[in-house]
Amino acid sequence: MVCRPSSIVYKFMSIFSANGKLLITAEYFVLDGAKALAIPVKFGQTLKVINNKKTPYLVWASCDYENKTWFSGAFKDETFDAVYSDDPTVEATLTKTLLSAQKLRGTKKKLNLSRTTIETYLNFPREWGLGTSSTLIYLVAQLFEANPYLLNDAVFGGSGYDIACAGSTTPIIYQLTNSKPIVTPVKWKPLFSEQLFFIYLGKKQNSRDGIAHYRTIMKNDTALVDTATQLTESFFCATTLLDFDKFIIEHEKLVQSTTQLERAKDKYFADYWGEIKSLGAWGGDFVLATSNRPRKETKKYFSEHGCSIFFSFDEMSF
Repeated sequence: MVCRPSSIVYKFMSIFSANGKLLITAEYFVLDGAKALAIPVKFGQTLKVINNKKTPYLVWASCDYENKTWFSGAFKDETFDAVYSDDPTVEATLTKTLLSAQKLRGTKKKLNLSRTTIETYLNFPREWGLGTSSTLIYLVAQLFEANPYLLNDAVFGGSGYDIACAGSTTPIIYQLTNSKPIVTPVKWKPLFSEQLFFIYLGKKQNSRDGIAHYRTIMKNDTALVDTATQLTESFFCATTLLDFDKFIIEHEKLVQSTTQLERAKDKYFADYWGEIKSLGAWGGDFVLATSNRPRKETKKYFSEHGCSIFFSFDEMSF
């Protein structure tokens, strides 16, 4: 299936949207109740539901940022068993997601998706790690009128901060309290935001692998969780780049000492003049860099180190 060009207008039954995410603070520790600062980003995914009288099945097409189909399949209504698909792994996850969403409707009438085409559209490359899975969970939850956090728990697990970002257009403070998400919308645009940049490392990281690693070494250390919360509050309240850099160093040392993972700055950018903070699961995806030098010079440095995907704070954040 070829995805429809975005320039053409079609009649859709429903259109849903979700935003991608970046976890600024408390990576890993958010799983155990630490407060985390997270931002929804301007990149995300949409889901379009279209009447399709040509087939009795649910036809699905997942489209990338170039409108190219990266997954397609057809599914029976009710069971969501695949009639065909071009990727068994994606098929299995999608079937699980749809069945779980249907179940979470509770006493509501089952959603009939026979004779329907669903198309999803990313506006960023999948390898960027900005939330291909979390935005899909949020989109399917919207479609089925299901609780997105419960759906995420049923399919992927994790803290759920990315689900909160999917439905937000402002930064959030996110915390799990008694395993329930507490989401507080906040205004967070530091006075020095023009000196903050997001750089893609080009090394896709599976967050579920990162969580599994953390779980093998972290045993309910409330002191570490409290320290992570304090650092989140420090990040949020920082008024100077000098203070912000100091908090980055403290945060990186905290995660490094806990996980025994190497800092991105030490590994890739040891000669960089500013500070660098990993975002989310360590080892890939995006980092946050601070710089007291011009954007052009900063961008040139990262480009020369093999990282050409470079965004300012305003280009990434709402």
